[in-house]
Amino acid sequence: MNISMWRKALNVIPEVSKEEWDELDLVSRWLIASRAAVLVMTFISAALAGLFALRDGAFNFMPWLALVLGLIFAHATNNFFNDFTDYALGVDKDNYFRNLYGPQPVERGLMTKSQHLLYTAVTGLIALAAGLYLIILRGNDSMMWILLGLGAFFVLFYTWPLKYIALGEVAVLIVWGPLMIGGGYYALTGNWDWNVTIASLPYVLGVTTVIFGKHIDKIAIDKEKNIHTLPVLLGEKNARAAVLAMMILPYIFTAYLIAVKFFTPILGLVLLALPSLRSVYPAFRQPKPAERPADFPDGEGGWPLYFAPLAFQNNRAFGMWFMLAVLLDVALRIFLPNFWA
Repeated sequence: MNISMWRKALNVIPEVSKEEWDELDLVSRWLIASRAAVLVMTFISAALAGLFALRDGAFNFMPWLALVLGLIFAHATNNFFNDFTDYALGVDKDNYFRNLYGPQPVERGLMTKSQHLLYTAVTGLIALAAGLYLIILRGNDSMMWILLGLGAFFVLFYTWPLKYIALGEVAVLIVWGPLMIGGGYYALTGNWDWNVTIASLPYVLGVTTVIFGKHIDKIAIDKEKNIHTLPVLLGEKNARAAVLAMMILPYIFTAYLIAVKFFTPILGLVLLALPSLRSVYPAFRQPKPAERPADFPDGEGGWPLYFAPLAFQNNRAFGMWFMLAVLLDVALRIFLPNFWA
């Protein structure tokens, strides 16, 4: 058991040698291979679904825990599947970008193909079990089967063909918002609420900026390998402008939701994330530097990634303030229902 490595793997994608890998415990290996540092984004989506259910008096801990585990393990399965698919297609061969910002387990020789497939299968089965539990809980609801099917589709086909035909970013926008938060709310309450779906947009736009940022970072290499991500089609300048728009829109959506009284004014707390936006905004106004800036971290979540870590930093700041504000909003509605009346 290596608690320090667990903490590290939840914050960055650690760089490890084969010798170091062989000394690690199973949990550490799983956290590194699944890229657990980005799974926090999925946890926040599940937490938001739970908070919206709580405010409507339909929260139960065990179904919510199943939702959290199901979504996190589904995301991890997708990461495993992505790495194996790219390895099988030869995308990660010869130090492709994926190998530069974190160990690609199979390409680096940390895991055999059989081991990687075993990790993928076990992780996927846990996600499936959680999904089936929620389906049974909802009385075999047909809508639940649709949500499970959509989740499975995006897990299996995000890397190929969706990412290759400029639909990967669209998939992220759909999955982390309407599907995880809106669908998660449905799994917990049995009701579909379009206001909840709209309320997912402030957070999911931030998540989308992270994948956008990563695809801008590797735009030149993706062009060479005929991987037509949305930034490849838009070009770097337009893609950077799109990211900035997606960083600003969450504040506008939040203001709208306060104006229509879906949220109480306590959601104004998200303005405390503005310093993070101000800190990354200038970088997105300029092309990616040819060399690592002196004050920019190198490796393990840093260079050669540039826009992705900046987007992740901004998304984490907004996401945490957004989730805290929603938590306080729920508490006010439950304990002081007439406070904002």
